Amino acid sequence: MSPPPPGSPGPGTGPLLSQRTLLIVLTAVVIGAAFGVLTFFSAGSASGAVLAGLGASGASTLGLHTLLAP
Repeated sequence: MSPPPPGSPGPGTGPLLSQRTLLIVLTAVVIGAAFGVLTFFSAGSASGAVLAGLGASGASTLGLHTLLAP
């Protein structure tokens, strides 16, 4: 059996992230960014907006993980 040509993917290589994981992460980032922007416009505090965005992103990741069951 000859080795694969250089530059071609090997037999065991696959995608780094599944489509489900990518969908969950991207949606969580969008939700977190929306919460952060709305918090910044509401309170005017950048640090509070970052904390709100991170919290919303984490919570939405957990929620979307249970909602979009494999």
